[in-house]
Amino acid sequence: QSFFNSNDFYGYATLIHLIEVTEPLSKRYRQKEVCIVANGYMWLHQYPLEAHHTVTTMFNANGEIVQWYIDICLQNGMENDVPWMDDLFLDIVVLPSGEIIHLDADELQDAFISGVITKYQYNLAWNEANKVTELIKNGEFGLLKLANKHKKILFEKLQ
Repeated sequence: QSFFNSNDFYGYATLIHLIEVTEPLSKRYRQKEVCIVANGYMWLHQYPLEAHHTVTTMFNANGEIVQWYIDICLQNGMENDVPWMDDLFLDIVVLPSGEIIHLDADELQDAFISGVITKYQYNLAWNEANKVTELIKNGEFGLLKLANKHKKILFEKLQ
């Protein structure tokens, strides 16, 4: 993991290299099956400290991005050298084709109804998800563009 302090990213990034797994794991989004875990895959986690989201970029064994997974969260931080996020249930998946998939709106609604989160947190989650979605659609969500750069920097540290 590393701390980045640049014009385009202020926060932490971690890289996990899955050398050998017991079995592959795939997720189905509508009619598309996406393998997200298999031998040689890497997961890059980006925790921007002044944002209400994190991004996990999943790379296959050939180094190709298979998906970006964006968690909408209340905040991100660092404790005992471990980055963390306070998840607000909503998630966004972006596929390399550009397809955007929203997940877990029902979980956000249930959390609000049951009192797990406040009205402020509920609204914050929707506002952030809508803002991130618009940035993605306009090609302006910088963390997607930084994924390969951050992976390269962190992978060199693994060597």
